[in-house]
Amino acid sequence: MGIAPGEQHRTHLVWDWNGTLLDDNTAVVGATNAAFGEVGLAPITVEQYREMYCIPIPRFYERLMGRLPTDAEWERMDGVFHRHYTEQRDACGLTAGAAELLARWQLTGHSQSIMSMYRHEELVPVVRGFGIERHFVRVDGRTGPSGGSKSEYMRRHLAAMDGISPQRTVVIGDAVDDAVAAAHAGAKAVLYTGGSHSRASLEKAGVPVVDTLTEAIALAEQLTR
Repeated sequence: MGIAPGEQHRTHLVWDWNGTLLDDNTAVVGATNAAFGEVGLAPITVEQYREMYCIPIPRFYERLMGRLPTDAEWERMDGVFHRHYTEQRDACGLTAGAAELLARWQLTGHSQSIMSMYRHEELVPVVRGFGIERHFVRVDGRTGPSGGSKSEYMRRHLAAMDGISPQRTVVIGDAVDDAVAAAHAGAKAVLYTGGSHSRASLEKAGVPVVDTLTEAIALAEQLTR
């Protein structure tokens, strides 16, 4: 879906899903610990996860294992993670206030989309199930193998939307990789502390860091003036 010519000057938001719009930290850490159990690693806490998490995922596992997982280990861990995450996902809700913020942003005439590294075929029905799909001009998830970077996905996501200017686009996410992907696509980024990274980790990305999604939107408007 494209943007009408008269709206091209407006700010476009690209939202991350997991840990940003969806409050799923507990499910993610639970699934991660299930994956760790496959290679004999001790479970970690949410706080430890937020301090050590990084992209690509195999590098995160390397931090805890002291080495990169073998191909066989990665395949097994990835499968266990996704199975356990899917089992726990239904207990997760949207981040507090997110639905209202999305509706308000749309009513003001701005546009927004979702670009997530969650599998596309699972992302779309989950977004639809929360009744918020109508607020987005596009919803894209990962279509390739797990463990990669978001950068090329972000570039393609923006290119697929007619009338969207990367210079007037702000990516809102909870991970350093969101800032890297935004820069790769020529967009700006604001990072949210409520998800997968600690504030200290996010601040290393060199982009604005906020504690609420309301702050993220306010900053996005300032960055694209």
